[in-house]
Amino acid sequence: MELLINIFSLVGSLALFLFGMKTMSEGLEKFAGDRLRSILAAMTKNRVMGVLTGILITALIQSSSATTVMVVSFVNAGLMTLAQSIGVIMGANIGTTVTAWIISAVGFKVNIAAFSIPMLAIGMPLIFSRKGNRKSIGEFIFGFSFLFMGLSFLQEAATAMNIGDIVAGMLAHVPQESFLTIILFVIVGALVTMIVQASAATMAITLMLFDMHIPGFGFEQAAALAMGQNIGTTITAFMASLTANTQARRAALAHMFFNVFGVVVFLIVFYPACNAVSWFVEHVMGGGNDLYKLSAFHTAFNIINTLLLIGFVRQIEALVCKVLPMKAQEEDYRLKFISGGLLSTAELSIVEAQKEIHSFAERCQRMFGFVPELLELQDEEKFNKLFSRIEKYENITDSMEMEIASYLNKVSKGRLSDASKSKIQKMLRQITELESIGDSVYNLGRTLNRHRLHCQEAFTAEQTQHMLTMMQLVDGALTEMMKQIDQPTTMKGIKTSVNIEHEINNYRTQLKNQNLHDVNSGLYDYQLGVFYVDFISECEKLGDYVMNVVQAGNKRNTDEEDLPYHAQA
Repeated sequence: MELLINIFSLVGSLALFLFGMKTMSEGLEKFAGDRLRSILAAMTKNRVMGVLTGILITALIQSSSATTVMVVSFVNAGLMTLAQSIGVIMGANIGTTVTAWIISAVGFKVNIAAFSIPMLAIGMPLIFSRKGNRKSIGEFIFGFSFLFMGLSFLQEAATAMNIGDIVAGMLAHVPQESFLTIILFVIVGALVTMIVQASAATMAITLMLFDMHIPGFGFEQAAALAMGQNIGTTITAFMASLTANTQARRAALAHMFFNVFGVVVFLIVFYPACNAVSWFVEHVMGGGNDLYKLSAFHTAFNIINTLLLIGFVRQIEALVCKVLPMKAQEEDYRLKFISGGLLSTAELSIVEAQKEIHSFAERCQRMFGFVPELLELQDEEKFNKLFSRIEKYENITDSMEMEIASYLNKVSKGRLSDASKSKIQKMLRQITELESIGDSVYNLGRTLNRHRLHCQEAFTAEQTQHMLTMMQLVDGALTEMMKQIDQPTTMKGIKTSVNIEHEINNYRTQLKNQNLHDVNSGLYDYQLGVFYVDFISECEKLGDYVMNVVQAGNKRNTDEEDLPYHAQA
């Protein structure tokens, strides 16, 4: 019974450590979500700055996995190139070694758990604050406290279980001087990190075991475990990229290649490297804590690996592009930026959704571009083929609305600032209106198809010209919508869209009145006039939906904003 309690205590301590790291990371990312995006955009213009950016962000959020998943999501959303992502990933590997240094300095020599409880008292009023920034800081403090409480409890549970004797017993049957043993430790380190999904946690366990001075588990074996963790940590980003586009999968593959290459190189010079690190710690750093040797090895491994490969970013990019070639028309009929699970934190996932909405709008405008061509086609086979394409696009817009809405609902369940919650509501409104645009374009195609099947009389030259002019106005509205969909403006900024909408409305009214006059004058029969007016009215309705999309992205927060544009007119 006591053994069972000790096992649960060990697992629970690890769970508290991981929860603390996750909470601390998420709190900081929420506090600086937009700033992190700005930093990544501004500081990844060359590979050296990319590496420094990766170090900075990972040192702040204490998780290379979080940084690499974030980078994969940015590549997936088109916010970062593959070459830029490789530099940031290199830096993330160096930044994650900060955790090992912190644990080495205070983790086992000082009862940090005693300081964690007072820190919770500081974080408590912040976490219940209504202000988003204060609440995020409170979450960071709570996460930091839980992390070190978990580390302290982990050590206590390991001592209670005599984990040192258990490990020593297991290692007694392993040849200590064999190089195969080193390789075995590398594999074990990779497997454990794959399971735990956090290299910082496995590094903490490695430091704890090393600090116990277990027979058969010395510096070299611990260093091998640390190298294996660098391979295991690539799995998180790789799994996150499985549902992403090809560029994102390439970024995850580059991360895996980079770390595996480093391990292979260090294995070739493993014993001299361990001796060099030991000499450095003892003679340059003045000895002291033995844990510094392992932290120094971890840091040296990642720095040297980065220095070796930083000059070959283009070659790494070419290699992963060759391994994962872009398939022809791969992204034509599927979501480009989001598919499946969330690629990053809730705050950052909004970027991907915004990119997908832009793609949705582009698809709607491309779909509308088929209608003028359909109007002028005389060949029946070509007409049917193009109309089928419009029908297919309409089905795609229906699917896109459902998939993006589902994704946004998943995002909304995460920890979000008030501004982000408001942004999600506006995005949901936008995709609803974009789907209505797709329906409206399909209705235009159906009107032309019904005219072709049920009306013997062709549209007159004057009618055709009026229909083309109306479609030019609508296309202008769509183009203006595309300009504003990513960068919503104030009401003054949407004046162009409002003017185009008024022009469409006035032209619709003018053409309907002219139609009555022409039918009464006998210029064409009533049935042709019905098809003609249906087409013109549908164009005007499409213009309303376009205006609703623009308005949904507007920064105003008034009740009027929630009304459809045609309802306000």
